[in-house]
Amino acid sequence: MEIEPIAIFRSPFASKFGVPRQSGIVESLTGRIEIVSRFHSPEALRGLSGFDYLWIIWGFSENVDAPKHPTVRPPLLGGNERVGVWATRSPFRPNNLGLSSVRIAAVNEREGYIDVLGADLKDGTPVFDIKPYLPYVDSHPDARGGFTDDRQWQRLRVVMGDDVRRHLSAADAQMLSETLSLDPRPHYHDADGREYVMPFLHWEIVFSVTGRELTVLRLRPLSASRC
Repeated sequence: MEIEPIAIFRSPFASKFGVPRQSGIVESLTGRIEIVSRFHSPEALRGLSGFDYLWIIWGFSENVDAPKHPTVRPPLLGGNERVGVWATRSPFRPNNLGLSSVRIAAVNEREGYIDVLGADLKDGTPVFDIKPYLPYVDSHPDARGGFTDDRQWQRLRVVMGDDVRRHLSAADAQMLSETLSLDPRPHYHDADGREYVMPFLHWEIVFSVTGRELTVLRLRPLSASRC
């Protein structure tokens, strides 16, 4: 079977660094599914605005040639415990496919795009299919969640000064703060005071972490080569 993208995802994240590790965990995060010209038809999106959520089937485009292993170390377990790859949502999968549930913010049938909230995709990600989320079959509130039942994301306190906030809209500052609170650092990095750089919108966000507090040190314009 051959598949090709039916859409391209547009996101504030130019790289995978900083992208939330699960969909829905940053509810304010905006994104857009842009239908490619070959599949652009207003009729294909008819009726979609009557749903609140979507399933997105997409491709881990940066991991195509990365080594694949039968076990992985989930960040939620601190990167110290191995479990089977199919017991996780690791991006290092045999077929490089991802599945995300996102909230529909708006559907533009004529222009061929869907604005969504809560996605965990980087900018430029290929989308292979979209399907409506159906609560009566897709929701299982009493289901077990494996190792995630005993572990929760420990959010950081984010400090962002006025010199940073003045460059961002209130909505963008909220998106950034919620994203950073999830600690985007690799799970094996825990040195206090080390500076990290995360692309976000048209900026490079420079931050450091001390204990359970993350401080945004400064913003600098994203270089043209990375836009």
